[in-house]
Amino acid sequence: MASVWLRGREATNVFDLLGRNENDISSSVAWVLGSCRAMLNEFLKAVGVSESIKFSDVAIRMQEFDRDGGITDVEITDNQHFFLIVEAKRGWTLPRRSQLEMYAARESFCNSPAKSKSIVIVSECSRDFIDHHLDINSIDGIPVKHVSWGDFALFAEQARARSSNYEKRLLQDLIEYLKGAVRVQDQTSNEVFVVSLGLRRPEGCSIGFLDVVQQKKRYFHPVGNRWPKQPPNYIAFRYFGKLQSIHHIAGYVITKNLHTEIPEWKNSGEHAPHFVYELGPAIVPQKEVRTGNIFRAGRVWCHIDTLLTCDTISEAVELTKERKRWAVNR
Repeated sequence: MASVWLRGREATNVFDLLGRNENDISSSVAWVLGSCRAMLNEFLKAVGVSESIKFSDVAIRMQEFDRDGGITDVEITDNQHFFLIVEAKRGWTLPRRSQLEMYAARESFCNSPAKSKSIVIVSECSRDFIDHHLDINSIDGIPVKHVSWGDFALFAEQARARSSNYEKRLLQDLIEYLKGAVRVQDQTSNEVFVVSLGLRRPEGCSIGFLDVVQQKKRYFHPVGNRWPKQPPNYIAFRYFGKLQSIHHIAGYVITKNLHTEIPEWKNSGEHAPHFVYELGPAIVPQKEVRTGNIFRAGRVWCHIDTLLTCDTISEAVELTKERKRWAVNR
């Protein structure tokens, strides 16, 4: 077939024509749940609905408005056995408790005769992150559960064996769409997250920040709170006033206690969730790349080739911004 492009991005299947924001992704998943019995069964099983459900009795509603209960992303119910309110999030973000309380109080939800009711949060967050970060198990007696977008791709894979040829094509399209729309780590990105590496050794630690990178081939930082909520593809370190190395991030974990991943680090008990990266081999610049006009602890993003060709990191940042402006305005 001919290539089809939408706003500068190739549309590889029909779901790409919708777009890739939260509503687009949740609508795509909802359509497949309503079109493929095996896919719906996989999802219901994952959120604890174990009773035998008559497929034709299930209603899937999107963007349902309630005067006092806001607008839900997706509602799934058969009005007898189960009623699910699905709240979809793009990236490593979670809804506020007040939002979930509003959903739990919706008139249609409260008055439904369904035996089982749950609120399901869907996001890109990993299971580790959810276990550490989401401390809401229920709202007014309504269970709160979590499913990742990656889980939906897995449901689609599992459903393929029990699906018709039409459903298999639909499921494969959804899998490809989710791979492009919601990535935990964008392996295709050539952007580098450049950080200033401290040289001191914190109290109670037998190694310092530089040792963690050079000896342990690791690096860590908080999840969110002005730090990335998704792992970058590349990270670079600067100290002594210049760029020192660039590394591909080969893997990562999320932890609340850095000591469990880096034994030489002090055991301070639980704190905010942190990414701990496993660093690939160092890419060392062949020429000196000074820091330039970046404040002491500043963290910046730039394309990897600009880092290796510009004279300063700040120059690489400006060139990257210029490229992005051109891409938007072309």
